[in-house]
Amino acid sequence: MTQVARNPRTEKGPFESGGLAARVSLGRRFTPVSTEFLLIASTALLLTIFGLVMVLSATSASAVASGRNPMDGALRQGVFAVIGVPLMFVVSRLPIPVLKKLAWPALIGATMLQLLVFVPGLGVEDGGNRNWIFVAGFNVQPSEFLKLALALWVAYVLLRKQAMLGTWHQVFIPVIPVGVFAIGTVLAGKDLGTSMVLVLILLGCLFFSGVKLRLFILPLILGVAAVLAYALTSPDRMRRITATCDDMSAYYGDCYQSIHGIWGMANGGIFGLGLGNSQEKYGWLPAAGNDFIFAIVGEELGLIGCIVVLALFTFFAVGAFHIIRKTADPFIRVAAGGITVWIVGQAVINIGVVIGIFPVLGVPLPFMSQGGTALLAVLIACGVLLAFARTIPMAEQAKPERGRSAGRGRVTR
Repeated sequence: MTQVARNPRTEKGPFESGGLAARVSLGRRFTPVSTEFLLIASTALLLTIFGLVMVLSATSASAVASGRNPMDGALRQGVFAVIGVPLMFVVSRLPIPVLKKLAWPALIGATMLQLLVFVPGLGVEDGGNRNWIFVAGFNVQPSEFLKLALALWVAYVLLRKQAMLGTWHQVFIPVIPVGVFAIGTVLAGKDLGTSMVLVLILLGCLFFSGVKLRLFILPLILGVAAVLAYALTSPDRMRRITATCDDMSAYYGDCYQSIHGIWGMANGGIFGLGLGNSQEKYGWLPAAGNDFIFAIVGEELGLIGCIVVLALFTFFAVGAFHIIRKTADPFIRVAAGGITVWIVGQAVINIGVVIGIFPVLGVPLPFMSQGGTALLAVLIACGVLLAFARTIPMAEQAKPERGRSAGRGRVTR
């Protein structure tokens, strides 16, 4: 039998063809996620779980008083958490080009959904604000989805105008007219708090896009002027904004909720009264499970519990700002900036209202306040941030790879 001589220089071994390709493929599939991914995902999950516990504690007393199941509020919130958490990780797997293509459809769909609040029989008014629709037994707040859609859309439009951001009309058109229309659909429902958050998102996107300072100042002034004009045209709204709550003179009026929120925080002290032992939730503090849930955290878990919540939001902000700083993609930087300003800014506004720095604006605490639509929207937004975070390690690993390739191709004389 004739034997064929083997040439070790030309013959491929088992790890040089299919075996090596399979190993490399598996290595890429199971590449460790970035620190930013871990920070955002872990803080989002912890805040969501923390929020479910506090919603259960804050709403159980009022539920029993009305003859309902004491876990009713937490269960309804839990339904959206069970949907939102897996959806967050599904969205985190979306490629960036897909998110760019979704920008226009998302804004159009969210705006049309917001317009449904004005349909008789479908829109719901609460506390003077018409900002909800009743669907399948749940009150849905379309403006929460409009926040994410606006951030993605502005990022996509400014990406296409990246080389022309030094000209004012290239920056403002169509960003400002379309943005004003989207925010106007919320203002038409008299929801000033949500409108202010949308203005913050728009300004945040413009800031992180890298437009010149002189071009950024003008929309900033216009945004502040629009909010002030809207507030000044309503005597009832101005009365509530300018109400002085330092004494008990307006206790039974515009300061009732603010005073009880501060009392709840003060009653908790350093270590709190213990989980479930709040006194304010027994009919004293309105919206204990919604806009003033931070007061229940302070009363039951004390200063320690409040610091934990603030620390979680700080870690979330650190992870998000690292994405903004490290990415080279203008779309990721602008969209991540808008989403971060939305979530962190809204948390600052809510906590500021509870501790008496700001007037009552009706802005929920992200992840924690009762409200399924708000929780679902913020978890989807976190999924978008996680999708952005997945691009960070690949970008960092590509640099040394390019360096090694250049070194191999260089001829030494």
